[in-house]
Amino acid sequence: MTKLGAVITEAIILHYGRDEFLKRLAHPFWFQSFGAVMGMDWHSSGITTSVIGALKRGLTPMAGELGIHICGGRGKNSRLTPDELIAIGNRTGLDGQGLATTSRLVAKVDSAAVQDGFDLYLHGFIVTDDGKWVVVQQGMNGDRRQARRYHWLSEGINSFVDSPHAAIEGRGQGEIVNLADRRADASRKGQLDLLASLGPDRICREVIALDPKRQARELDQPMLPHLIMPEHHDVREEDVNMKRLHGTLAAAIDRGPKDFEDLLLTPGVGARTVSALAMVAEVVHGAPCRFSDPARFSLAHGGKDRHPFPVPLKVYDETIRVMKSAVGKARLGRDEELQALRRLDDQARQLEKYVTGPDLKEIVAGEFLRSHEWGGRSVFGWEPEVGDLGERGRRR
Repeated sequence: MTKLGAVITEAIILHYGRDEFLKRLAHPFWFQSFGAVMGMDWHSSGITTSVIGALKRGLTPMAGELGIHICGGRGKNSRLTPDELIAIGNRTGLDGQGLATTSRLVAKVDSAAVQDGFDLYLHGFIVTDDGKWVVVQQGMNGDRRQARRYHWLSEGINSFVDSPHAAIEGRGQGEIVNLADRRADASRKGQLDLLASLGPDRICREVIALDPKRQARELDQPMLPHLIMPEHHDVREEDVNMKRLHGTLAAAIDRGPKDFEDLLLTPGVGARTVSALAMVAEVVHGAPCRFSDPARFSLAHGGKDRHPFPVPLKVYDETIRVMKSAVGKARLGRDEELQALRRLDDQARQLEKYVTGPDLKEIVAGEFLRSHEWGGRSVFGWEPEVGDLGERGRRR
């Protein structure tokens, strides 16, 4: 994940620039699809930890070259974020103290001003050399065993308490006290007034005056981009836009041989690798509307929990090799391979309008059939040959 995440990031920055990469990280659908195409469990809250961790490991050695810095992480690493930002400021000339204050304020908003029953445990702060940033943080509700992810983008933020989020990902449940909502301005001012004239009589009068029914009559808050992940682990047909999937697979068959003639002569690279590359290409080039079904991207490299199938390590390694080759040549002014990947993505969009193909169960069954051949591996170990499935085969 570290290697693939880093090279996908390089490709995006080469094509579209750092600002575009920040915008994508702030989009919950793209973020989930990004994690899925790297082989993390497509439905899991662990995608957040894995993506931030992989990017931190993969991009930190290239921070001086790319001008992008990944800070924070899970647990104790999240609390080190301000110190990391100050250190980055000392190296780059950025206002490290100001960024550290921003980090603390963003965390405080989602832990105190937004009271939704989720306790923050992860804080990722990504900043560029020109001071633009994105924050991805996640909270957990232990009783419900559910997570909620909060996305922030520096672009367009005028106030940290005036509907500042780029997006919030999680299932709506219960009442939420959101003092960062622009409609809570009167409440915020009232709290300051109470602090200025604190007294038991005044506080009692304010409490009595609260009218929950009046709040319910307020205009609905405009919907943020909203992604709800199911509880089931397996990838089901209703989780996947099959027209898009068939378009991707058809493009790999039709476009691949035209654009990758030399590549396909390399041992180990075949139609399966080109299929994975087609999904990686969509993560690099796709518009936001195309990531409404993140489960589809798990069909590029499977999942570590064997859903939808074990990670085919041989295919995964070839995807990384091809992407590294394309990015490396593009840095030298030779972008033929990167452009080939873009054409692969364009072709998929054209073909999905009319192509058909096997259903999801058939596609997944085919992957399991060749899993051993492709170096299939999961948290349960290496995949056995089809004739020696054992207990794991019966659990499918």
